[in-house]
Amino acid sequence: MKQTFFLTTPIYYVNGAPHIGHAYTSVCADVLARFKRLDGYDVFYLSGTDEHGQKVEKAARDAGVDPQTFTDRVSADFRGMSDAMGVSYDDWIRTTEERHKVSTCELWRRIAASGNIYLGHYEGWYAVRDEAFYDDGEVTLQPDGSRIGPSGAPVEWVREPSYFFKLSAFQDKLLELYETQPDFVAPTSRRNEVISFVKSGLRDLSISRTTFNWGIPVPDAPGHVMYVWLDALNNYVTACGFPDPDAPRWKYWPADVHVVGKDIIRFHAVYWPAFLMAAGLPLPRRVSSHGWWIVDGEKMSKSLGNVVEPRKLVETYGLDQIRYFLMREKPFGADGSMSHAAIVSRINVELANDLGNLAQRTLSLIARNCGGQLPAHGEPTEDDLVLLAAADALLPIVRDHMDRQTFNEALEEIWKVVRAANAYIDHQAPWALNKTDKARMGSVLRVLTDTIRTIATLLQPFMPASTGRMLDQLGVPADARDFAGLATRLPAGEALPPPQGVFPRYVEPTA
Repeated sequence: MKQTFFLTTPIYYVNGAPHIGHAYTSVCADVLARFKRLDGYDVFYLSGTDEHGQKVEKAARDAGVDPQTFTDRVSADFRGMSDAMGVSYDDWIRTTEERHKVSTCELWRRIAASGNIYLGHYEGWYAVRDEAFYDDGEVTLQPDGSRIGPSGAPVEWVREPSYFFKLSAFQDKLLELYETQPDFVAPTSRRNEVISFVKSGLRDLSISRTTFNWGIPVPDAPGHVMYVWLDALNNYVTACGFPDPDAPRWKYWPADVHVVGKDIIRFHAVYWPAFLMAAGLPLPRRVSSHGWWIVDGEKMSKSLGNVVEPRKLVETYGLDQIRYFLMREKPFGADGSMSHAAIVSRINVELANDLGNLAQRTLSLIARNCGGQLPAHGEPTEDDLVLLAAADALLPIVRDHMDRQTFNEALEEIWKVVRAANAYIDHQAPWALNKTDKARMGSVLRVLTDTIRTIATLLQPFMPASTGRMLDQLGVPADARDFAGLATRLPAGEALPPPQGVFPRYVEPTA
């Protein structure tokens, strides 16, 4: 029986078009899902769209269509973006689906049965854009007399009947959770932010609205629809078959990792575990939060016109090249800058020169000087053993980084071996050995092919198509490309296909 691994993206809010931030979240989760599959896990990767709430209702009205038509269109666009980014999700959930409505109503009933929901009136600041309520201390008065919340979204004073969730009753339980499971929130900076927020005191949370109706109706409460975040967060258990304890997918709950942006950490690390505690359901194991992308030194915004459409990046630079750039360029938890120059540098220096050239030189020498057949192992020298040991040591090192979602550090560890292999081929000079010691030349090329195989195998989650072509050229059978397959060396004498470049340099288009 394989060990299960369940990971999620947030479900994307359909009030606007997908951008590079959404693509980054999905690719991060995809890299981890692909890695775990190659590492022998039974993986369930969930993504989808969040389709209820006042903001969606307004966006549909502005577009001149009914909310369901609007959400059908935008959800399909988000799914198309995920497909274009090579995202291997196992389920695409929509909060307008019947299975989700049934599941969310049951969650509400369980929370209510625990005594943690009561009827009252909500009065306070509400940001439609964030679908969030803010305290006085979080609201800033503007020179024109308007007010904005901590995200910069306009807020309005709202008073309406509302059901409340007793969030205040969970303050100590949440702090105990963060203490006993220090990796529940990552990275550390986000964990500290969450703990500070909870320690400052939790107020009960309004979880129903009566001023609009585009949402899941509250059970036995005509006129009330559920607060969109209660509805949205529940998607993770809906997809596992909740409330059916015999559902085949219930084996995946609790989630191993919720991958989220830093702007929604409070909902996932405070509200969500509190809802689950109240409902008597197991808690997710980790909420891993990433930073934002800055474009040419400025934060993306519609007003600046610098919102990056990920599919256009793929058209310009190539899918695997963009996936690599997103994972390589910045630490997962930090903000990072995106520019044309930075993308081209990663493509031309690391992919084309470092890795692509290493593979091309090695395979071309085998094609010319070894009859196109995989060379045999010779008596290893100390240099051989050093490089092979570095390659063999990669899997546990990379595995540790993947488990901590430090994707760029995992790639740096792989690139240390890429650079070591380039230094090795330059030092060993197999093209010169061809004239003086053909047996040694073959041994050197075999050390290189074994090393490149390990590198390409571990890079599959990041660049599946390109590394697949590289493994084809190394003669690695399709059923030997998981991590367990690395334990078995390829037999000498195997005929290799003619070498072809895998990572072309990016050349600026001429006018």
